[in-house]
Amino acid sequence: MTSAALAHPVTSDAQRLVRGLSCVVLRDLRVAWRRRSDTVAGLLFFVMVVSLFPLGVGPEPELLRTMAPGVLWVAALLASMLSLGRLFADDHQDGTLEQLMLSAMPLPLLVLGKVFAHWIGTGLLLSMLSPILGLQFDLPWDTLVVLWLSLLLGTPLLSLVGGVGAALTVGVRGSGVLLTLLVLPLVTPVLIFGAGAVEANRSGWGMSAHFSLLGAGLLLALFVTPIVTAAALRLAVD
Repeated sequence: MTSAALAHPVTSDAQRLVRGLSCVVLRDLRVAWRRRSDTVAGLLFFVMVVSLFPLGVGPEPELLRTMAPGVLWVAALLASMLSLGRLFADDHQDGTLEQLMLSAMPLPLLVLGKVFAHWIGTGLLLSMLSPILGLQFDLPWDTLVVLWLSLLLGTPLLSLVGGVGAALTVGVRGSGVLLTLLVLPLVTPVLIFGAGAVEANRSGWGMSAHFSLLGAGLLLALFVTPIVTAAALRLAVD
């Protein structure tokens, strides 16, 4: 048997996995588009929370620049959690979740696709919007770029860890409060390192350590959280 023949099954399996993953992502993005009012509500929440702080604390430039990283990151965290409760809940109610579990595709891969679609509809949009809102805090352009990069690297972590909490609370009454209590302590390090990277750049310190920790956390979460989320979903359905 030639090497090309040996490689063909591996290539076919890889293509099948990629097609399955893309189908899940596109399906969830279409659902999000039909319910785009939820996405718009999350973005408006982010804008309003961030915009209220300059109005509340006054126009002192140094104070605004000091508080900007924490305010923007906390607002992004809360905005991303608004839609977490529906990540698996709707599929659980209409039976789609059971069909996903019966699929030939590995459940952790399907979970990763759903989390990726959630990040596109929340974290990515929040990251793109953050530099504009950062102008309210008199942040220089280089700090705005760091803010954008930190959110671009950190918000996938919020979706991945939040996916675990969403799976653990599927079908639970009052799951919104429980989800918040489960997820917030777990994502606190993401908030600390993300805001710390922006503050380090603003103060002239090195920010590479913060980005390295965010990157390491993202790589670890990419491998671990889909497996944990899939196990939690099986428990919820059983």
